[in-house]
Amino acid sequence: MRNVTVLAACLFTATVSAAETHGEYIARISDCVACHTTEGGAAMAGGKKFPTPLGDIYSTNITPDKTQGIGSYAYEDFEKAVRQGIAKDGHPLYPAMPYPSYAKLSDEDVQALYRYFMHDVTPSAQPNKENAIPWLLSARWPLHIWNWLFTDAPETAVASAKTDENAVLLKRGAYLVEGPGHCGSCHTPRGVAMNEKAYSNADPEYLSGAMIDGWYAPSLRGTGMSESELKSLLLTGKSKHAAVSGSMAEVVTQSTQYLTDEDATAIAQYLLSLKSTKPEAGRTAATTASWSNSAEAGKVTYNRYCSTCHGLEGKGTDDNAPSLIRNPLVMVDDPTPLYRVIAYGAETPTTRGSVSFKMPAYGGMLSDNEMRDVINYVRKSWGEGNGEVSQQDLAGVKKASH
Repeated sequence: MRNVTVLAACLFTATVSAAETHGEYIARISDCVACHTTEGGAAMAGGKKFPTPLGDIYSTNITPDKTQGIGSYAYEDFEKAVRQGIAKDGHPLYPAMPYPSYAKLSDEDVQALYRYFMHDVTPSAQPNKENAIPWLLSARWPLHIWNWLFTDAPETAVASAKTDENAVLLKRGAYLVEGPGHCGSCHTPRGVAMNEKAYSNADPEYLSGAMIDGWYAPSLRGTGMSESELKSLLLTGKSKHAAVSGSMAEVVTQSTQYLTDEDATAIAQYLLSLKSTKPEAGRTAATTASWSNSAEAGKVTYNRYCSTCHGLEGKGTDDNAPSLIRNPLVMVDDPTPLYRVIAYGAETPTTRGSVSFKMPAYGGMLSDNEMRDVINYVRKSWGEGNGEVSQQDLAGVKKASH
């Protein structure tokens, strides 16, 4: 009898351990760790700053501390916060928390998350930081209206009747992208109320590209990449001819590098199934006929500073410096992302088994005229006729980037 009891205890422990491991996995790929952990701070203790049009918002303490964290949350409270954006005391959360996407999380995943936060995360008494939003704009009640207008009711996962392996893989990829991955938070254009214009592939606006925090999150529809290239970008932040930097570099470092190979394949397959139904967000047609001599002057600067890594023909170097040909930062009409990379440098993600590639900052090395000229040369050469940037345009970009 004692042996049976011990065996039952071992099986129970193994089941709990597996559930907690699953919860940690979902927490990572959902960006819980990335958003609720500030540099040098305790895991999940909050305090990370997120600039918004209304002011700065700070992530909250979601450790199981009963005073500062969510230790007093019952499962029902937790589920409502995750899927509906409503805290235990009833106040609505700011949609910087991607609960419109988390509404698609399965019951199994939300339950695993709850067990993980309550049993595996170390409690922290770190107080929550006050959001830096002017008091006239800080009222929470309008968010109830926002939720009613722009979010969908939480979904209940239904088992698929399809047994085709490819269909199952696509369904899993759609779930990961639209739900825990909340890729649309960056890659989908937003409306006047800062709402995502779509939350699924049912709308062609979904994942069609958008500007966010001075970076361009490119369209994920009709990327022209292979499955292996997309998986490499997700897991390492680099592929043979492309690389990620800026906000996406952080996502790779803290989230997507932890994807299982099967889930990375599912995401890649789903993204490859999305067809481009319109020009990339932010792209406008342009002609090079009326260009000034700025681009030709920029060629000299490019050859001196940029060609060592990106090549005279802009093809980059395999598995290292990305190609500039049809590069999203070169193709987008807004020159801000390209300016930021040249002025402040860029760095690919640091991941397990992958060394980061750093591009130096040239802001203190190039004059404003040289900066404008090299931007114009790159855009004219590899941006398919993207428009010329004037000195006035550059001044506006510089001011917005500080």
